[in-house]
Amino acid sequence: MDGFLLATPSGVVRTTGTRAAYDTAGAASAALRDGAADLIVGALPFDPRRPAALVAPEQALHTAGSWRPAALPTLPQVRVVSEMPSAAEHIARVTKLVEQLGDPDQPLRKVVAARSLFAEAATPLEPEVVAAHLVTRHPRANVFAVDLSAAGRPGDTLIGATPEVLVARHGRTVTLRPLAGTSPRRPDPEADAEQARELLASSKNREEHAYVIDWIRAQLAPLCTEFSVPDGPELLQTPEVWHLATPITGVLADPAPTALELAVLLHPTPAVCGTPTDLALDTIVDLEGDRGFYGGAVGWCDERGDGEWVVAIRCAELSADGRSLRAFGGGGIVAASDPRSELDETTAKLRTFLGGLHCTIPD
Repeated sequence: MDGFLLATPSGVVRTTGTRAAYDTAGAASAALRDGAADLIVGALPFDPRRPAALVAPEQALHTAGSWRPAALPTLPQVRVVSEMPSAAEHIARVTKLVEQLGDPDQPLRKVVAARSLFAEAATPLEPEVVAAHLVTRHPRANVFAVDLSAAGRPGDTLIGATPEVLVARHGRTVTLRPLAGTSPRRPDPEADAEQARELLASSKNREEHAYVIDWIRAQLAPLCTEFSVPDGPELLQTPEVWHLATPITGVLADPAPTALELAVLLHPTPAVCGTPTDLALDTIVDLEGDRGFYGGAVGWCDERGDGEWVVAIRCAELSADGRSLRAFGGGGIVAASDPRSELDETTAKLRTFLGGLHCTIPD
């Protein structure tokens, strides 16, 4: 895929071609400042120390309203061929993390543990066709497809349907909707409603969510003349899970940072990394290795500084030949976490992407 697509419920940004490529956010921000680029699109990796995939495109189209694909070609058969780690290994890993987090003498308070499923397609998958199926299945999600060539991965594509907005800036107004705290949906309506009520009342999940809100407030409030955070989280639903969500708004002081600069400032939040950030990041890298662009950010920023960045979750990385993909799912671990429930949460989250490809996830 030679281009970029971000389809939110309120608008679609689609670009083609590459005038210039940047593997760091700093270089891309400099290009906006000095006028070398009037638009930057792409993705930030989970680990800020890894190469980014940012470009100044040759052509761009920004349209209002949701994306309604003109056609929905049939997808080839996709099947899971392996998992990393296995379900048993993930439970064991989370068990060790819970023991570590329960030690009052160590500083780590939360860490996000993830696992991934590797799948193969019978014939090559087209990134935009996959995105079209995702937006049809998840019309309220933010659907994206990003060429990763600028990060030294020619032809690879990041594709997903995320419910989470990292940050949006329009003029001096900044908005966010962080998510942390999750429960799988239930097929029975009464049981599902009870699941939602339990999530909203859960001290474990509210603790996990509070780490995220407190961190965002510390990072962003000093840059704002006005900053508004509700007293408590609200419920957000997707077809697969319930989330705790908190809508945050602010008015930036002058000189206002750009949307890209805000994304760099806020990423990775404790929602995808942990608390404290640096220690959680190092813990994740030691446990999991390189996550690539899962847990990163996808978005755009123009010469005025306006833009939108979403969190790269409910996603997969598709190989250049279109035949192999790696899908990811993770969950925030705190001292009160239950390892089996954390495994179930990752499985529910993996269904967002793989379910869109009609791919069965092993229990």
